Amino acid sequence: MSQDRTRRPSDPRKLAEALFKPAAPKAPPPKRVAVPGAREMVTLRIDREVLEHFQSGGPGWQDRINAVLREAAGVGGGDGLTPDELNSSNDG
Repeated sequence: MSQDRTRRPSDPRKLAEALFKPAAPKAPPPKRVAVPGAREMVTLRIDREVLEHFQSGGPGWQDRINAVLREAAGVGGGDGLTPDELNSSNDG
């Protein structure tokens, strides 16, 4: 055998890693901008009796729950419409 052949590198992983360009660092994801008046879909566990109370009023029970929670939290603002006004188009 000829002695002038080059030998395989002792660590094939290092050779393979040297063939790849280093990855560019990932930029952080863009921050979400809150849209005024937008609502977030969530899952909420509440007592059955509470749910039945709000659902017994018919369509718009989610808006009624939201109104009660806003009042309890002391969060004002909104669009100035009551839940009944919001749901007047659903009465037909």
